[in-house]
Amino acid sequence: MTSSRSPRFAARIERWPIAGAFTISRGSKTEAVTVIAEISQGGHTGRGECVPYPRYGETPEATLAALRAAQRALRGRPGREGLQRVLPAGAARNALDCALLDLEAKTRGQRAWELLGRAEPRACTTAFTISLGTPEAMAAATAKAANRPLLKIKLGGEGDAERIAAVRKEAPESELIVDANEAWTAADLEHNLAACAAVGVTLVEQPLPAGQDEALARIRRPVAVCADESVHDRASLEGLRERYDAINIKLDKAGGVSEALAMADAAQALGFEIMVGCMVGTSLSMAPAMLLTPQARFVDLDGPLLLAKDREHGLRYEGSTVYPPEPALWG
Repeated sequence: MTSSRSPRFAARIERWPIAGAFTISRGSKTEAVTVIAEISQGGHTGRGECVPYPRYGETPEATLAALRAAQRALRGRPGREGLQRVLPAGAARNALDCALLDLEAKTRGQRAWELLGRAEPRACTTAFTISLGTPEAMAAATAKAANRPLLKIKLGGEGDAERIAAVRKEAPESELIVDANEAWTAADLEHNLAACAAVGVTLVEQPLPAGQDEALARIRRPVAVCADESVHDRASLEGLRERYDAINIKLDKAGGVSEALAMADAAQALGFEIMVGCMVGTSLSMAPAMLLTPQARFVDLDGPLLLAKDREHGLRYEGSTVYPPEPALWG
């Protein structure tokens, strides 16, 4: 048994095959590469998982190195309050923040939301992602998921109007949100938004590149627009009010569930709707994000559904309904 005075840290890279491939405007992948942080103390082990994102210059190896450096800095005093000083927002801090919260919950015999004074998460509907492809390929994938109430459609620029029309034809009853992953331009923005509005899309996520999204403030937006790559933590919220109607909070961007919850509170105070999103990872990545679902208009936590196999004690999914984690998984 680990001494209560001497926490033991561990970190490792894991690889999880994706069922088929996951494709967005920036490329395609066939496996989810995650980094795990573990902290053991007093007979308990807290775990956190992150997904390093190349879009922000992160790699699994660099994230692992950052975790190990942070663990040395925190050794002997592993508290969540010190993480902000030791690590910047990003994947590494997320894994460590979630591991520390999991350890605290297990040590105190409480659930994570009770420790934080937050609302208990309930079963909710998650989006299911349709990867980017030709209109025909996306229509075929949509036909297999047409019974799901909320679909998230990955778009990629040229031909997106045809893609979204093909998807809507196969899923006439589903609520649709689309994610362009920064692939549109100011020149095609209004045309593509009109095409989305024509088929009843509810939300368009990150149509323009981060830092090049000023055009959103100059047009009438016929569909609500959500910031993803343009928003990271609380400090980035205020400048987005004229351009976006909603924000996508991801733990890997915010640097952990602690900052993500504070960010959700700040965003609501500014009048933003909230989406809680994810990278492609296992249920250990999704479980802490469930704490944000009581505040979210849109929940996009389908990462494990895209994997060939999830980890043991994973979240329970019944169709598109996802249930809060059991203590054996996290929190």
